[in-house]
Amino acid sequence: MSKTVGVVGATGLVGTEMIKRLEERDLDITVRLFASEASAGKQLSYKDKQIPVEALNEESIRGVDFFLFAAGGDTSRKYAPLAAQNGSIVIDNSSEFRMDPDVPLVVPEINAHALQAHRGIIANPNCSTIQSVLALYPIIRAYGVKRIVYSTYQSVSGSGLEGLADLERTAAGGSNEFYVHPIAYNMLPHIDVFLDNAYTKEEQKMIDETQKIFEQKIRITATAVRVPSRYAHCVSINVETEKPFEIDDIFALYRKADVPGLVLQDDVAKNIYPMPITAQGKDEVFVGRIRRDFSVDNGLNLWCVSDNIRKGASTNAVQILELLLKP
Repeated sequence: MSKTVGVVGATGLVGTEMIKRLEERDLDITVRLFASEASAGKQLSYKDKQIPVEALNEESIRGVDFFLFAAGGDTSRKYAPLAAQNGSIVIDNSSEFRMDPDVPLVVPEINAHALQAHRGIIANPNCSTIQSVLALYPIIRAYGVKRIVYSTYQSVSGSGLEGLADLERTAAGGSNEFYVHPIAYNMLPHIDVFLDNAYTKEEQKMIDETQKIFEQKIRITATAVRVPSRYAHCVSINVETEKPFEIDDIFALYRKADVPGLVLQDDVAKNIYPMPITAQGKDEVFVGRIRRDFSVDNGLNLWCVSDNIRKGASTNAVQILELLLKP
């Protein structure tokens, strides 16, 4: 029997991409679309049909088998538990439930087993976390990891439509209206709010979520930077492994391609390495610039790039849905 899937935040940047991913996957589902009262009544395209957007409220969320939430933490906090109480299964893209011990935080290629413990809500990890843990997965399986240093270069689409608009506005000589400083021709070491420990919330997310997904208390530090590109995040990852390695064996791990969606792109003699411009619009996580860090024992440098709106948000959520739909 066909299942009903609701997309909450259907008119936003991630919500519209979720609808596209559902189309591409050609799942046997009926789709319902939800947004705020201001967007109710709009028509959005799905499989050559026009579907009206419904106002999200306590009554309208009834009768839906699965939800993909992409409307921010406030909406998730209010409506995800209500939907779960109604018998729906919620896949939430906000950070609201990610560190809840009763909510699985899932990257399907790594910890699909965690879905078995869900209680009606499943969390989609942070976009930068998703690509980073996928890039690290072959290393952590083969050699173990003692310490990770993340340095991110995150596109403005990570802030949604407002971030994209601020880039276009400031690039044209206008004033910043969304970011605290102009983003065009600039970089902001400031993503989300600053915490009492002087890290930003984005940096803390990467630390906490990596540990939860790998189910290990790895030593991790992070610096997250907003950069003036439109789509795809880049992460420089410095790793200290538990076991010694040969660099040729690291390359061999990535060439094995036993982690779906992880692609080695590393031939510096031909100037081949991952870039946002080539990762945009794709679901894969691209890894390159692999080299030994000679400053520590068992040190390794990686560079990974992925489309933050696809694998970093919409695709990962729909992959989770596909696992739940399997008989």
